[in-house]
Amino acid sequence: MYIRDAAAADLTAIVAIYNSTIASQAVTADLAPVTVESRVSWFQAHSADKRPLWVMDVEGEVAGWLGFQSFYYGRAAYDSAAELSIYVSLHHRRKGIGQTLLKEAIAQSSSFGIKTLMGFIFAHNQPSLRLFEQFGFQRWGYLPGVAEFETVRCDLVIMGLQLP
Repeated sequence: MYIRDAAAADLTAIVAIYNSTIASQAVTADLAPVTVESRVSWFQAHSADKRPLWVMDVEGEVAGWLGFQSFYYGRAAYDSAAELSIYVSLHHRRKGIGQTLLKEAIAQSSSFGIKTLMGFIFAHNQPSLRLFEQFGFQRWGYLPGVAEFETVRCDLVIMGLQLP
């Protein structure tokens, strides 16, 4: 089990893991599966030296991934802030993959010029909220009813961590 920069060949697995979370309506605000083609520009926007996209490789299989996204892209005052996204394959959940990815993201952030990390997590996604809290993230914001799934409105929690 090891973390590495994502390669173009990993995009199919990354999209499959992402799509596997849509039906739960607990992890992402997408309502329908995304295509590999629709995620190519998103994939290419990541860079190993500033905003990496990592995969957790378990015996040659992508078991999970973590992406750094710029916060308010294009506004220079926010260059030291990044949003984290973590997704783990259904078959590899509850095995410490999310913890390992998040721990490494925190440890490596300064090398990318990042001083502030954020996670945008649905309020009913208690496992993800606990994961971020375990690593010192605090609740910085609460957006009530901001996401709507059919007839259910969901709240969003903004988790944040200031790094030295």
